[in-house]
This record gives sequence, C-alpha cells and structure tokens, in this order.
Amino acid sequence: MLPQEIIRHKRDGQQLSGEEISFFIEGMTHGRIADAQASALAMAIFFRGLDIGECALLTRAMMKSGKVLDWSKADLRGPVLDKHSTGGVGDNVSLMLAPAIAACGAHVPMISGRGLGHTGGTLDKLDSIPGYQAQPDEALFMRVVREVGCAIIGQTAELAPADKKLYAIRDVTATVESIPLITASILSKKLAAGLQGLVMDVKTGAGAFMPTLERSRDLARSIVEVARRAGLPASALITDMDQPLASAAGNAVEVVNALDYLTGVARDARLHRVVVALGAQMLRLGKLAASDEEAVAKIEQAISSGMAAEIFERMSCALGGPADLLKNYRKHLGVAPIVRPVFALRSGYVEAIRTMDVGLAVVSLGGGRTRPDDNVDPAVGFTALAQIGDEISSGRPIGIVHARNEAQVEVAALALRKAYRIGDTRPKDMPVVVEYLGEDR
Repeated sequence: MLPQEIIRHKRDGQQLSGEEISFFIEGMTHGRIADAQASALAMAIFFRGLDIGECALLTRAMMKSGKVLDWSKADLRGPVLDKHSTGGVGDNVSLMLAPAIAACGAHVPMISGRGLGHTGGTLDKLDSIPGYQAQPDEALFMRVVREVGCAIIGQTAELAPADKKLYAIRDVTATVESIPLITASILSKKLAAGLQGLVMDVKTGAGAFMPTLERSRDLARSIVEVARRAGLPASALITDMDQPLASAAGNAVEVVNALDYLTGVARDARLHRVVVALGAQMLRLGKLAASDEEAVAKIEQAISSGMAAEIFERMSCALGGPADLLKNYRKHLGVAPIVRPVFALRSGYVEAIRTMDVGLAVVSLGGGRTRPDDNVDPAVGFTALAQIGDEISSGRPIGIVHARNEAQVEVAALALRKAYRIGDTRPKDMPVVVEYLGEDR
C-alpha cells in the first residue's frame, strides 16, 4: 500500500477504506509517512470531504494511535463525562462546569487545548495559576480525577499522538476548518480519555470558527453521529458567539471571572445559562438526573452551595496550584501594570460586536499567539466588556483594558472601539443557547 495512492484516491473523490486510513495514520504517527504527504491528504479531505463512515474510521484510527485510558479498575463513584467547546472569546465555561459536574457525582477527565487564532485556550488560562501542572503524568491525572472528581489538563504525548501531529499540519496548511478533520480531532482525544458521555458546545456567530448556523449544525451533527458510531453517547448544543460569552477576555482575567462566578461574587447571566444548559445535558447523559428540571436543579445547587468552588480549589491544589486559591485568587493571579477604561466615541446602545476582533485585540496585547512558540502574557486582556443591548454613556465604558504599556493601551482601545457598534435603538435579546441536538427523550 502506497501513501501517494491513498492521497490520489481521496483527491479524485473516492471513498477510503478502513485499511487505507489505518495504514496512513499509523505511518504518519511513526514517521514513515512524510509531513508533505499528510498535508496533501489533509487538503484532499478539505476539498473532497469524508462521509460519516470514513470519518468514524479516521477517528478510531487516531484514537488507537496511542494509549486509551481505562477507568474500569479505578473504583469511581460515578460516570466519566466531559464537555468540549469549539472555541470562542470569553469562553471560560470549562473552569466552572468541570467542578460543578464533579460536585454532582460524576468524574471529568477534561483534556483541553491552547488558544488557536482569535480564540482563547483553557490551558493558557490555567497556566496563569502559579504552580498549576497542565501536563501531569498519567498516574497523577487519574488519581486527581478519582479523588477530586475532575482534572483539566492538556493533551499528553500518549493520548492520540496522531491527532497532535495532524493538528499541527492542519494549522499551517489552511485545513483547520474541515468538518471531518475537526470531528476526528476532537473525538479521538475524547475517546482516548475513556469517556462514557460527551456534550459538545458548538459555537456559531461572528466569534466562532463556524460563523453560520448551517455550518455549526453540520459540525454538531457530524460529532454526535461519529461519537455514537464509536459507542460514546453524545449530544450537542449550538450556542451564540456573536459577542464575548463572559465579560472578560484574556487568561488571568478569565480565571478571576470564573472564580468570581464560583464564589458568588458575580455571575455573567449569559455565561451562567450556557454553564447550566451544558451541565444539565451532561447529567442526563450520565444518568445522574431523570429529567431536565432535575438536572438543572442539581447544577444550580452545586454552584450556589459552593461545592463546585471547593472542588476547583482542590483540583488546582492537587495539580500544583496554591492551597488558598479561593481566599486569595486576586493575589495569586497576575495583574497588568496598566488597567484603564475604554469609552465609546458616542452614547447609545450596543447594537453589534465584531467578536473576532475582540479576540484578536487580546492576541495583540500578548494574551495569545501569532506563532506556535510565542509566550503568552497571562495578565493582559479585557474586563467589564459591555454586551449587546447595554446602554453606553460617558460614565459607562465598553470595557477595561489590562496592558503592559501605554502603546498597548492605545492599540487595544482603538481595536475595542472599532469592534463595538453603538446605535440609537436597543436591539432585542437573542438566545445564547440556539439549538439542541441529541437523543429524543
């Protein structure tokens, strides 16, 4: 079997067999297939696509390229569940959701990623916590999941190494947006984590990789169907990313926002609706609630009681973070030397936000990467971001910029003003949870 013939088959629109897919993924993983050939196949898939059967075969081959975690002997008290987001701006849901689900009796081995393009990464946020080990060894990872209930870490070298290699190739070959490749990338890692249930948060709108609802639906359907073919119960929510989800965008500022949420200091309303909606679906998949109403009540109780906050602190401490994080998180998390409000050039109502531009402004401050080896500044970003429908006046900023120097402040403030459209009429409220895709109940 020759790699170039497999590439030719897909280039010409033919269906790939399981043997061809397994041969290619195994060869790519072990260096027998060149990066140029992997790039060519990725581009052929980008243009020709994969049907659901091919995508399921690719997902399984990538999952089998490394170790698959087995929780059967871990003496867990509940189901192994997870959630995954396709990424956005101000999307710190994982920081609240993982401990909340753990507080409801499940175990959450959450394998997350770093920022990509204009979107923030959960691992970059957690890196702002002093001492936090985002790449623990397998024994520590499994122990924290077993004893605490959740652990949020990065992809290890042992889990789905084919995905790690192919993802790097996609990132530099303009093939990131391929729905079959996105599906296989997400699910190969989730299946390797040994999950018993997965809920997808597929973003749609101006700040999403899938800006149209049609594309978001296509991705959600692909992930749910391929997951089920692999024996993993799954459902998906399509949620709005036409504005930042939280009122903060950055790394340390989003951790502060999450800890404010968990401790009850402040909770962004739209963010809370997404956390509860995703959490309810996870509890239903894990058979920890018999109805949506029961599931919502359990998630709300886990958050309002402070149990989720305590579990987040225990998780952070077990992975090397400070033991007093809840009491002193503002002291532990980095603070930018300049914190300054940004005012719009006119009064009125926020009519629209170019969400991607807000994310790119965070990157320009140093809160994201323009190259894979760039260092990320944990302290920079935005807080107090106004939402669509908010009234803006001379005393109400559209956001507060956190920056290292005056030059950064000027650039970020200009970008934020350009990203916000202020008008004379308050727009109608739009739902943050747009659609649900899952099993009929």
